[in-house]
Amino acid sequence: MPIENIPEIYIKEKEVNEGLLVYDFKMTNDVVKSKVNLSMNMFSFLQVGKKQVHFADTSIAVNSKQSLLLKKGNWLWTELLETEAIYYCKLFFFSEEKLIEFLKKHTKNVQPYTNGVAYFVIENDDYIVAFLNSLSILNSDTSNYSANLLKIKFEEIMLYLLAKYEQAFEFYLHSLISKEVSPFKNVVESNVHSNLKLEEIAFLCNMSLSTFKRHFMLEYNEAPGKWLQDKRLQRAKDILQEGQLKPSDIYLDMGYNNLSNFSIAFKNKFGISPKEIH
Repeated sequence: MPIENIPEIYIKEKEVNEGLLVYDFKMTNDVVKSKVNLSMNMFSFLQVGKKQVHFADTSIAVNSKQSLLLKKGNWLWTELLETEAIYYCKLFFFSEEKLIEFLKKHTKNVQPYTNGVAYFVIENDDYIVAFLNSLSILNSDTSNYSANLLKIKFEEIMLYLLAKYEQAFEFYLHSLISKEVSPFKNVVESNVHSNLKLEEIAFLCNMSLSTFKRHFMLEYNEAPGKWLQDKRLQRAKDILQEGQLKPSDIYLDMGYNNLSNFSIAFKNKFGISPKEIH
């Protein structure tokens, strides 16, 4: 699957004006785990549909009652239609320079928080609905007045969220300018029990698959495919022994496309089929 460079692929008629860009994203088909290289921090104001984002060490799912502020980086996006035939999301990109300028003007001089997560969940309310309506009107205007208004709208939403979420949002904004990258082992071990493929975990580590495999061998002295499979099968055995779930309930979560492949791998490792676990 090709990597989408965002917002670069949206910049055709529109330039990023002084580090700010608004883009109306619409879609009529589900997209599952698309690889996205996000080069600017971004508000994702979801209006119709569902969205899930896999980060290096966690994931988050939201519906149209919530919005996300996402840190720039390599992420996997899943975007799903609901009952409507269209997925609609308003994206508001801002550069690191714009963020630093805002923080200097409006927040205390706190040091960047290096262990912040890559996202902040925003509960949509009447103010945000009104803000998005004003952005829609602004987005159809290409005058210089519009560009200047966009700067004010960026400051407006940031100030509103600071008032709404207080210190939690302030600390999150400071974490966005931290240069710390998630350590390799942290990314790998956070995804041991996910259903992500090796190639997808490598992408979250900002590595090609071949580089990831070499790095993995140095860290763990074992091929990543076998290491992950053993960990996930052991997890499956533990779950089945609890007696609450059947093999058909868990094989997808363990990274297998079908029950048959899961059963074969399980029997090869433990000598019995998953159905025989009590």
